[in-house]
Amino acid sequence: ARPGRPDQPRRPDADPSPWRGLARKLGRLIDTPQTDYKVLLGITLVLTAVGLTMVLSSSMVTSLEGGAGVWQEFIKQGRLVVVGLVGMWAAMRVRPSFFRRLGPWLMVLSFVLLVAVLIPGVGVGGEEVGTNAWIRIGPVGIQPSEIAKIGLAVWGSNEVTRRVRATPNARSFGPFTLAAGAVFALCVIQGDLGMMMAISVVVVAIYYFGGVDRRLLGVVVGGIAVLGAAVIGLASYRGKRIETWRETLTLNFHEGTTQGAAYQSRQGILSLSDGSMFGQGLGQSRAKWFYLPEAKNDFIFAVLGEELGWLGALLVVFLFAGLTWFGIRVALAQSDPYLRMLAATVTVGITVQAFYNMSYVLGLVPMTGIQLPLISAGGTSAVITLSSLGILLNCARHEPATISSMQHEGRPLIDRLFLLPEPRPAEPGRERRERTRARPAQY
Repeated sequence: ARPGRPDQPRRPDADPSPWRGLARKLGRLIDTPQTDYKVLLGITLVLTAVGLTMVLSSSMVTSLEGGAGVWQEFIKQGRLVVVGLVGMWAAMRVRPSFFRRLGPWLMVLSFVLLVAVLIPGVGVGGEEVGTNAWIRIGPVGIQPSEIAKIGLAVWGSNEVTRRVRATPNARSFGPFTLAAGAVFALCVIQGDLGMMMAISVVVVAIYYFGGVDRRLLGVVVGGIAVLGAAVIGLASYRGKRIETWRETLTLNFHEGTTQGAAYQSRQGILSLSDGSMFGQGLGQSRAKWFYLPEAKNDFIFAVLGEELGWLGALLVVFLFAGLTWFGIRVALAQSDPYLRMLAATVTVGITVQAFYNMSYVLGLVPMTGIQLPLISAGGTSAVITLSSLGILLNCARHEPATISSMQHEGRPLIDRLFLLPEPRPAEPGRERRERTRARPAQY
């Protein structure tokens, strides 16, 4: 106590540490309405900008070798990103009930394309990556499994939540299980192990968030693991990936494999080590000069780490971690079970794929042919990922607190610039009554 002043008892909630007060202020800021929406939109735009920059940097050499100039791959990716941003904008404009109606049509389109890609002469990609998993329409390649992934998320979320509310037991997952099994079967025939893994994440997420019994969830995960092991065993080059993973994890590369199965993984590790803390500088990667295969696709994270260093790589990791955290916050804030399931499934489907890609570049998990969302070069992946994030942002705009905030305080500037309508709360039975009134009654 100061001289001349009586001792005053300290209040129980008084904290001498300034960090506790800063944490409380940060918590209040995060809990402010519209925060989830604005942060997710900011993360999406930053990751998209980083992805375009790294595609330009990692593809300069191969584009120049093709004789079309260093901008060829960047311009191609930029056009597809614009298409994806338009899809994201369209997904943010519609009412959430639109996704319920869109789900069955997405599944029909997915099955048609997955069957079409198996027709000789229609599916392409076998000469480049070993699997005919694309359909070429002019200069554009469409990957049907990417459409099937978002189709399962949109349709499956509605199907499971609707049935679980009526009959909360394992039979509620029956139609979804059949549809997911059919998609898996078509992917197995294609031999696309990477997309099988990406789709399995969506399927497991819907089972988990749907509240399925843990024993049944274990059976589903075990079945997917057995199916993946069977697909790996069908081709000898996939079996070598397990040995490659062991060598990369232990950093013990055999001399005979440095130019063989483990060559790409070894070059990825060398690229990351060359980047050290601050990197070689943007555009200064040496691995992209034909040392690192798939530098613009599967292993673009290695080029990013080499040019921007571990600080740049950690920035991307933190951005995806923020996308995960705020995406789950959006799901927890929903009052509609369908939007809760949809937001959580879309979030997990994107971020688990991102962390898996970065993990196999680091040698922590076996390598598969999945891309780093929003960063790697890829047509269908960029369009579908941005459209999926548009769905997540739509869910964020329709949080109850965000709806109330926008109705009373007005829409944020970016919503007004891009002509996004004011979100409206869902009223139970309102849409059904409006559809019923639009039809004449027949007796």
